[in-house]
Amino acid sequence: MKLLAVIWTETLGMFVDDGALALQAVALIAAVAAAVKILGLSPILGGVLLLAGCLAALGLSLLRKTRG
Repeated sequence: MKLLAVIWTETLGMFVDDGALALQAVALIAAVAAAVKILGLSPILGGVLLLAGCLAALGLSLLRKTRG
């Protein structure tokens, strides 16, 4: 059973290294998708928002890693 826990932790670690970055990305995708579907935002503008938001989240994650 302990082996399965180690395998699960290592597999999850391959995909999610920074939990805050992953959470920000999921929240950003949900917010932009809702804005496109519910508010009628242009899909092109939604794509630009996704790009800008992902770059901002990545930059913040990089700042957190270099400071800590």
